[in-house]
Amino acid sequence: MKTWNAKAADVERRWYVVDAEGETLGRLATRIADTLRGKRNPGYTPHVDTGDFVVVVNAEKIVVTGKKLEQKQYYRHSGYPGGLRSRSLAEELERRPTEVLRKAVRGMVPRTRLGRAQLGKLKIYVGPEHPHEAQQPVALPGTTRRAKAE
Repeated sequence: MKTWNAKAADVERRWYVVDAEGETLGRLATRIADTLRGKRNPGYTPHVDTGDFVVVVNAEKIVVTGKKLEQKQYYRHSGYPGGLRSRSLAEELERRPTEVLRKAVRGMVPRTRLGRAQLGKLKIYVGPEHPHEAQQPVALPGTTRRAKAE
């Protein structure tokens, strides 16, 4: 019996939408990365992009636990001596909330041209609106929401 491998032409892509309000950053990023890679599909093949599109709304309302808002740092370097800059998670969420989730997912996909193609299927938006209604996205299965403290 031969092992079946997916072909790029045979892949049927679906669209999923995720409301990030009240979701934990790392847990949500894991579910998104698995969906982008296609690991939830029965025809998953590691060297072929078998994943689906994911649209994330309300990215600014993501939740983290502990003291991560103050202690977690995002670094960047200009390339010049002394050019290291950093921002806390709270500052980054205020300034660019979509990039916080994008960087979390980026760390969970392969660092190859296949991973970059998979990351291109991730669409993140601030607020509840997105321009992908024509694709008729459905809710991503397995959504877990934290209990909201009133």
